[in-house]
Amino acid sequence: MDRDAMDHDALNRWSKRAADWLRDYHAHLRERPVRARTAPGELAARLPATPPETAEPMERIFADFEALVPGAMTHWQHPRFFAYFPANAAPASMLAEQLANGMAAQAMLWETAPAATELEQAMIGWLRRALGLAGHFTGTIQDSATTATLCAVLTMRERALGWQGNAAGLSAQPVLRLYASDQTHSSVDKAARLSGIGQNNLVRVATDAGMSMDPDALEAAIVQDRADGLRPAGVVLCTGGTSVGAMDRIADCVRVARAHDLYVHVDAAWAGSAMICPEFRHLWAGVDGADSIVFNPHKWLGAQFDCAVQFLADPQPQIRTTGLRPDYLQTLGREEITNFNEWTVPLGRRFRALKIWFLLRAYGLEGLRERIRNHVAWARKLAEEIAVLPGFEIVTPPVLSLFTFRFRDDAATEALLRRINDDGRIYLTQTRHRGTFVIRVQVGQFDCTHDDVMCVLEVLRDLAGAAADAPGRSAS
Repeated sequence: MDRDAMDHDALNRWSKRAADWLRDYHAHLRERPVRARTAPGELAARLPATPPETAEPMERIFADFEALVPGAMTHWQHPRFFAYFPANAAPASMLAEQLANGMAAQAMLWETAPAATELEQAMIGWLRRALGLAGHFTGTIQDSATTATLCAVLTMRERALGWQGNAAGLSAQPVLRLYASDQTHSSVDKAARLSGIGQNNLVRVATDAGMSMDPDALEAAIVQDRADGLRPAGVVLCTGGTSVGAMDRIADCVRVARAHDLYVHVDAAWAGSAMICPEFRHLWAGVDGADSIVFNPHKWLGAQFDCAVQFLADPQPQIRTTGLRPDYLQTLGREEITNFNEWTVPLGRRFRALKIWFLLRAYGLEGLRERIRNHVAWARKLAEEIAVLPGFEIVTPPVLSLFTFRFRDDAATEALLRRINDDGRIYLTQTRHRGTFVIRVQVGQFDCTHDDVMCVLEVLRDLAGAAADAPGRSAS
């Protein structure tokens, strides 16, 4: 047999080669710039315009990978990645993902992947207990919080329309209204669009001084919409908003929603992971009153992307909304079996539960709690140090491990951010808070250390002067 042929024997050899490459990649990540240093189109220009007519040797393919891909990547597993929220991948999760990829199951039905379905059910139970949620919650593993939020909004739509939207369409239906603060993620806007409710019918409820949704303003908005002949459908609350970490007053807002019989979804995509630490659970007090909750283990627990867990107080409304069981998807003799494709939008499903199983067993809740507690403590210490640097101001104090700062004015802050990311030692991103351009710092990469976090301080000291001298211009 041709040794270059890519069969399962070759896969075995090359998997070992790939594992060695990945070990070295992670061992030397700190030596790489965090953000890709490439111009748009640069990689594409180095690729052939047409696919090969005959097979190429794997040696050449792998060599091209080494030459082209790593240098054109932003390194999400870099321990000095403090941008966005992380998409972590703990080694145990990587191993599980390799096994899931190798088995290559399509876990759409119990029958097509019994172990995947039942392990998913078990992991939902483990995570529910880990986060301290009430025992009535069940759930499923989605690809992302965006999909989970869309499913929740679709369920709000169908429930508000008496389950007629899917069958009859929306053209003759009442105008529906959704309620969220301006601190919720853009996935809520996308869900309003894709559900047919319309982005113009997403009501931005006023927030208080702490950036939390004002429950009195929520009440007033619902009452006004009903008076105007509009039909309220549901409320989306946030625990750990993406911009500055805003925390809605869940209990107070749930009480308002319940008084008006509205479905409630809580987006805790980032901050939900912190709830494995009991001391942080006050941040989502009242969450047991929600109908739907999403958190992403891939953001802060170390599960390989993609992995978003949606908890449901009662799954039947969502199954009624998103489920469809044609004859060819029947499991004969097992009408009441759980088929998780009916809980979400896609029919096809990956075996995502395996990496959660490996992750929780390999590190234990105490090991994961220690990481999160460290990240929170290090972020607070970093904010204290930045606050005393000349010209710097902490704009929003740390919420868990997220805070924002500015340098002098908007122009100087933007110039500084450009220099930081061109420098390559760390990676930060920006947002606007009450009209002010600010820089976000979010500590959460799985393998980062105290020294990695304090590197932010070193970079700011090194680059602040240059940024002040050249506002609005990036480093050459």
